[in-house]
Amino acid sequence: MKAYKYLLIYLIPLLFSIIQTTASFASESLVIYSGRSDKFVKPVIAEFTRQTGIKVILHTGKSTALLNKLKVEGSRTDADLFLSNDAGTLQRGSDWGLFQTMNETLVAPVKATLRAPDNTWVGLSARARVLVVNTNGPWANKNLSVFDLADPSLKGKLGITNSTNGSYIAGVTVYMESVGKKKTLQWLKGMKANVDGHVFNKHSKIVKAVAKGKKQVGLVNHYYIYRHLAKHPDAPIKIVLPDQGKNGMGVAWNVAGIAISKHTKQSSAAEKLVAFLISEKGQKQFAEVNREYPTREGIAAHADVPPAGSYKVAYVPMVELGEHRNETIDLIEQVGMP
Repeated sequence: MKAYKYLLIYLIPLLFSIIQTTASFASESLVIYSGRSDKFVKPVIAEFTRQTGIKVILHTGKSTALLNKLKVEGSRTDADLFLSNDAGTLQRGSDWGLFQTMNETLVAPVKATLRAPDNTWVGLSARARVLVVNTNGPWANKNLSVFDLADPSLKGKLGITNSTNGSYIAGVTVYMESVGKKKTLQWLKGMKANVDGHVFNKHSKIVKAVAKGKKQVGLVNHYYIYRHLAKHPDAPIKIVLPDQGKNGMGVAWNVAGIAISKHTKQSSAAEKLVAFLISEKGQKQFAEVNREYPTREGIAAHADVPPAGSYKVAYVPMVELGEHRNETIDLIEQVGMP
């Protein structure tokens, strides 16, 4: 009996400690200011919570608005992490000093060109700016450049997003850095004439318009085409990778990425989330569910998607999307793009 008494003396504090630790772990939660649509993020976040028990709250909105909110809130912010669909926005946050520097070991699986030079943000998934073309139309079998979108014969037949779209701005930055301001300015003027004020608020709507023959060509992120074809395999559309060949500048790339808030009190849990998102499991989910390109080296894209490395990509490091963002916006505003 005495032995049991002493056993309980040792076991009760131990059990209490375990219960406390478990409760603390279960109560851990992270707040993400997320500039991505929930449907792109929730599947991989749900898997992270399932594996770790750490809850994640998504505050979703426009990347630029959320970044400005993070800046204004300063040390009062509830945000533990910031997630954006655009490297330019991430780099702006880095320039403003809003993010923590992540350990090199943590982000090492991602190529240096797909993260901040000081590791204050890291790319999670990449996308290509491509053309969706109606296969029944006259543009179906042409080797196209994005600059062909200024061709007057496309008047009323071109689909683009409004010029405040993050991918649109990033793409223009890539083209400006690749061929110069003069050519990019003329291209923007030509596209403006072709759309005559009629632009789309979503890439998916451009793909649908091209599939229905209302537009002949659209400028979109690659995965919207594959998502449409997954639901409508007989749709008369195809992807065109523009600006290939010896003299072509290549396809514009951009990344969605994540950063840890400078003022988070949950650094350890935040690092666990980043580690999961760039782990093999996390990266495979981006590839399979979203049809995006994994940023972790060695992880293949979805079988439907042209493999990374199989086509020419414009050499503009992601950090430059932030460094030249204001120049790009000035150029767009100079033209008065809708």
